[in-house]
Amino acid sequence: MVKHAYNLSLPEVQTTSVVFASPHSGRDYPWAFLRHSVLDELTIRSSEDAFMDMLIGSAPDCGAPLICARMPRAYLDLNRAPDELDPAIVEGVGRAGQNPRIASGLGVIPRVVSNGREIYRGKMPIEEAHGRIANYWRPYHDQLQTLLDDTRQQFGEAVLLDCHSMPHDATEAISRPGAIRAEVILGDRFGASASGDIVDRIESIFLDAGLRVSRNAPFAGAFITQNYGRPSRGQHAVQIEIDRALYMDEAEVRPNENFSDFRKLMEGVISEVTQIGRKQVPLAAE
Repeated sequence: MVKHAYNLSLPEVQTTSVVFASPHSGRDYPWAFLRHSVLDELTIRSSEDAFMDMLIGSAPDCGAPLICARMPRAYLDLNRAPDELDPAIVEGVGRAGQNPRIASGLGVIPRVVSNGREIYRGKMPIEEAHGRIANYWRPYHDQLQTLLDDTRQQFGEAVLLDCHSMPHDATEAISRPGAIRAEVILGDRFGASASGDIVDRIESIFLDAGLRVSRNAPFAGAFITQNYGRPSRGQHAVQIEIDRALYMDEAEVRPNENFSDFRKLMEGVISEVTQIGRKQVPLAAE
């Protein structure tokens, strides 16, 4: 039996052009997948954006739709194009050109989790890969595009916030010695996927919440921002990466003592962000 591809939470009345998404927080690990992996159940979760769906769970209360993947990133990466198949793990796939994501083992069917740890021993049939894409990738993206289309029709624009988490040491390689590292990285593909005014507003909101923010390095946005970011058509996409150490124990993949406070902080951020494109709903007649 195929599990549903995503959880969709809709507000009673949508009052904002902002749509929230979490493509990497899924944790429905199929038993057969775990049985065939060479990794233990904790290690395989290292590439998961654990608890991100909980951190942004207040979005519908603020009038914004929220879509969250159910299947884990180690099983299928929704932030990759469906044709980014890795010949090293999928039978019958020809060698790709110069695709750094596939070369590093991070295609649509990942070969590795964090720190380059291999997920599988041997290859899977191409039918298995195509089945994962048909059953989980396409339903998620079809629903996401529907949310954006409906939002744009209602508000004249749509603003997708694609929410992710990053390892605490993700920015180490680009940080100057002794420099304070960013806690939030906004990716707009260097201005190609979203209006500068919108990104400026989002950055200001995170800064006002007391968080350190940078843009596009080392994460400028991948398939989702590239595919859905169409500012000239009134469809914007911004990738948000948040330092996991702010709210979780990375090694144990569990909330830390700051989780509750950080979730409250995020509720405030979400409340402010949804003011972008806010549409006032008339009060019902007495």
